[in-house]
Amino acid sequence: MSNADRVVLALGGAGTVGSGIVKALLDKGFKVAVISRDNSRLEKLRGFVSPSVRDNLTTLVGNVGSEEGAEVVKHALLKSVGKVTDIVSSLGFSWWQGGPPHTQTLKELHWVIETLLFSTFVSWKVFFPLVRDDPNCTYTFITGGAGEKLLMPGTGFLTVGAASTLAFCQVLREEYPEVPCKLNQVKINTGVAPPERMAPGYLNHLDLGEAVATLVERKNTTHTVFPVNSPADLKKVILEGNL
Repeated sequence: MSNADRVVLALGGAGTVGSGIVKALLDKGFKVAVISRDNSRLEKLRGFVSPSVRDNLTTLVGNVGSEEGAEVVKHALLKSVGKVTDIVSSLGFSWWQGGPPHTQTLKELHWVIETLLFSTFVSWKVFFPLVRDDPNCTYTFITGGAGEKLLMPGTGFLTVGAASTLAFCQVLREEYPEVPCKLNQVKINTGVAPPERMAPGYLNHLDLGEAVATLVERKNTTHTVFPVNSPADLKKVILEGNL
């Protein structure tokens, strides 16, 4: 199956990490679909991707964070693109620094967990059946390393939320060891930014996008976690196909 015959659903595709992945997939000849609750973010994404491949990008307004919303937008997606062969999930947010736990409310913790874990779970539950039973299909989670340590004072809830997502990905690998679909995870242990906001040690979201698109394209590994600690790790993915 050529890239032109493959349709990638990029969950979180309108975000900083996701937009780099969407652009790289389109540039490799994939068709890509992106869902967002915010139409203005979808319009910004359409303006960001290469004009020559813009017609291969399908955007839909919808909410993949609720079971009802995800089911509704799934039907709209399939009506629009016909099929999905690959899924890349980069849902949630990359930063939270609201303060130490004793200053926070249960409502705030619930919002963090809902954004980082619940949306990842709900979208997986609704969309995974579209690719689950086909060995030519892929499902790739993009997660962060914040779940393994406190990044700095005041970021504790980010650690809690990110850790829950890491645990969920581990559960899927171990609960579904024989699933035909290529199920992988790219764990980013550093910051990600567009070129104009780069900081020392950060990954350019365009380089990250190219690496993720290369993994999706090759579909030669499964049930694997790819840790990314530096830009050099991305080059290994692009040049060698592994980490």
